[in-house]
Amino acid sequence: MRGLPWHRAGRRGDGWPRRRLRTRLTLAASAAVAVVVLGVCAAAFLVIRQQLLHQLDLHLTQSARLAAQQYRQEPPGVVQGECRYLAAPACTQLVPARAADDPAGPYLLPVTGATRQVAAGIRGPYYSELRLAGHRARMLTTPLGAGRALQVAVRADTVDQGVRQAAGLLGAVGAAGVVLAGVLGFWVSRTGLAPVARLTATAERIAATRDARHRIELPPKRAAGDDEITRLAAAFNTMLGELEKSVTAQRRLVADASHELRTPLTALRANADLLARSDRLTAAQRERAAGGLGRQLREVTVLVNDLIELAREEEPDPLVEDVRLASVVAHAVDAARDHWPDVPFRLRIAHDTETGTVAGVPARLSRLLSSLLDNAAKFSPPGRPVEVTLARTTGGTVLEIRDHGPGIAAEDLPYVFDRFYRARTARALPGSGLGLAMARQIARAHHADLTAAQAPGGGALFRLRIPHSAALDGLSQVSYP
Repeated sequence: MRGLPWHRAGRRGDGWPRRRLRTRLTLAASAAVAVVVLGVCAAAFLVIRQQLLHQLDLHLTQSARLAAQQYRQEPPGVVQGECRYLAAPACTQLVPARAADDPAGPYLLPVTGATRQVAAGIRGPYYSELRLAGHRARMLTTPLGAGRALQVAVRADTVDQGVRQAAGLLGAVGAAGVVLAGVLGFWVSRTGLAPVARLTATAERIAATRDARHRIELPPKRAAGDDEITRLAAAFNTMLGELEKSVTAQRRLVADASHELRTPLTALRANADLLARSDRLTAAQRERAAGGLGRQLREVTVLVNDLIELAREEEPDPLVEDVRLASVVAHAVDAARDHWPDVPFRLRIAHDTETGTVAGVPARLSRLLSSLLDNAAKFSPPGRPVEVTLARTTGGTVLEIRDHGPGIAAEDLPYVFDRFYRARTARALPGSGLGLAMARQIARAHHADLTAAQAPGGGALFRLRIPHSAALDGLSQVSYP
């Protein structure tokens, strides 16, 4: 299924529209920071509330100690009852273990079964909440000895006020934190996705203009390395560079092919027009025109076939077999002798290579060798031999083809395997300039290395090195600019 652009990707299954990446990142960063801020505020509120209650309990404990010293000899009943006022001391009363020993007057603080258990020594001291004169209060019930319990209570207004103040302050801090989280989330998403935005803009510009020369601006290199976004942008720039090379190579191939085809097609048209008026020609002229037409058709056919193979920019993947390279070389040299009868070919095959095999495709290896031999024969002066040597070295099997012609100029060496490239001294010779390019492509597909150099004493030397490990399951699918 074809993907849709991000901004037209539709809606989610739950009905909510899909948000842009920047919006999602902003919301995610803001939510994360907001959760942390709110969590810290909630934890701080609980700690403050607990500390205020602890301070109130300490106050009750101190009041209970003083009351135990002052009222230990007093009879059961209320001994201090002014705690209904905020500034008054703690309310205090003594409660016996048995209800029969209660005083005639009522108690100020509530007396429960738990209070009787503390007085009887069955239960330990405890804190409790109560309402006192319409206000919340906190009470401590603790044993006093002699079958009595001491109850001390104070109003909790200070705690409630402190809790309310802390809640308001922390609420304001939390709200400010949420707002700050939103701002920071927007800033983080905008800063973090800036290279992605530039990448997107560059891709859209290339799609609109079909110009692969655009690049994404990268930050200066840092000692600690680049982050993932910068590496993504660098990889995208590398991809654009390769795309630009590919587009340039395609345009150059079309331009070079058009240039190379123009001359034979013009000659074909001229000979065809000449044969169309054959009634005006002599028999010798007709035969000469027909022969020229046939040669030009063969040249055009070879050129078109070579272009088709090179335009694929990769070798096909036929069946690979163990090939006796010595036999292929010998057959190629015999074919070259038939094609170039005026050029002597000298073949030397080392004894240890006669039965050796390499993994490859015989037809493609023959094509490679014929291209090298034809090139050498083309530049060989009359009577000078083309020397072919096949030997085995520690790194693999090496085939050398040397001629005694003018050689390759230093400025031409880097380009001899380029398509349609011909040195200045070769432009007047027949050929399309595709043979060496085809040879290099076949060599690379067989994991072999094909190089060109000046031969000692003059002439050109082409060296094909096939490694021993070239045992392949199939030809490599390699591309060339």
